[in-house]
Amino acid sequence: MSPAPLGVHLLGAWLALAVASAFAPALLSVWIGAGAALAFAALLDALSLWRTAAPAVEREVPQALAVGVWSEIALRVENAARGRRLRILVHDHHPGSFEVEGLPRPFALAAGEHVRFKYRVYPTERGEQRFAGTDVLATGLLGLLRRRYHAGSGSSLRVYPNFRAVMKYTLLATDNHTSQLGIRKRPRRGEGLDFLQLREYREGDMLRQIDWQATSRLQKSISREYQDERDQQIVFLLDCGRKMHARDEALSHFDHALNAVLLLAHVALRQGDAVGLMTFSGERRWLAPRKGSAHLNSLMNTVYDLQTSVRASDYLAAANELARRVRKRALVVVVSNLRDEEQDELAQALQVLRRSHLVLLASMQEQILNRVLEAPVHDLDSALRVGATRRYLQQRQRAHQQVSRAGILALDVEPRQLPVALVNGYLDIKSRGTL
Repeated sequence: MSPAPLGVHLLGAWLALAVASAFAPALLSVWIGAGAALAFAALLDALSLWRTAAPAVEREVPQALAVGVWSEIALRVENAARGRRLRILVHDHHPGSFEVEGLPRPFALAAGEHVRFKYRVYPTERGEQRFAGTDVLATGLLGLLRRRYHAGSGSSLRVYPNFRAVMKYTLLATDNHTSQLGIRKRPRRGEGLDFLQLREYREGDMLRQIDWQATSRLQKSISREYQDERDQQIVFLLDCGRKMHARDEALSHFDHALNAVLLLAHVALRQGDAVGLMTFSGERRWLAPRKGSAHLNSLMNTVYDLQTSVRASDYLAAANELARRVRKRALVVVVSNLRDEEQDELAQALQVLRRSHLVLLASMQEQILNRVLEAPVHDLDSALRVGATRRYLQQRQRAHQQVSRAGILALDVEPRQLPVALVNGYLDIKSRGTL
């Protein structure tokens, strides 16, 4: 048990009276009487709390949460005391990596009454997370003491990469409003497209789409309709090295990379392609390319607790291993953060992959770089900072230009822009029929 705010105030007043009685002996009897009364009241409060049954607590937790997304947790608290009104303060023992809004919460509950309330959590780390019990701080009948009850039970959940973007894409795709995400549908051009069906000629159809035999037979213009090629393979080569631990705002580059991988995997699976994944320079995980929407769950469960390591990125070893594992031609998406000092090794690795596959390098640049360039220059230190940043970006740009000249597709964007940029790059490849 511990003193309640009222008990602390009364104890302070009693101590002040003790000081006063030292200078005014006539107050000594008042101080002794007040102390006895306070002690007796505290004893009654302690007895009332000792006989009070612990409140009953139930927690409602979603099956899974997304990192970097606010979600709600519900608690149901019931006053199990008989014939006793309780004033309580409720605090739930959430995982330490969560940011929280709405705790602790005060309530006054009559005997047998219950309350259900929600608070918000913001996970900042993926993986298996655990809630401990719930602390309920009850105030005694006279308001002098508090007793802490550890109620409820622990529960676990998984924190996944941000799958909310996937859900949003699904809804917008259903309504044909994917442009709201920044995803652009590319016009089909070139060869390498699968025949879908015959239909009546529409204004804007190309001349080569007209099926002359069907037109002659039906005595009206008939066009062939095509769809992007299906049954292709998309394989992600995901860097888990120390560079990916860099953080922009709440999420690390690695978390942004996982969000982008999930969104593109969802889009590719909807297109009828097979999706696979291999990690390198950290914990090694391999997921063979598979088709079907259910495969997205397998991908999520493969990467949800994946973390970065302190190792340097070994591109060449990863490229050789992937080349052994994947024989059929695929779009290999290398997700990393290209630095100019690693340019030669990465170039060799990309050439190994390019022998059998179409390669897309998706690189993330630190958000702080552009902020430095936008900041005003007002002294020598800020001028040197801007100059060094500009030089670094120029070196980075030259490294990406060298990659592009070698026939490798390349993206270099800020982490938050990566998901949409990857999807647009994939759709462009599909529309061109280059895979």
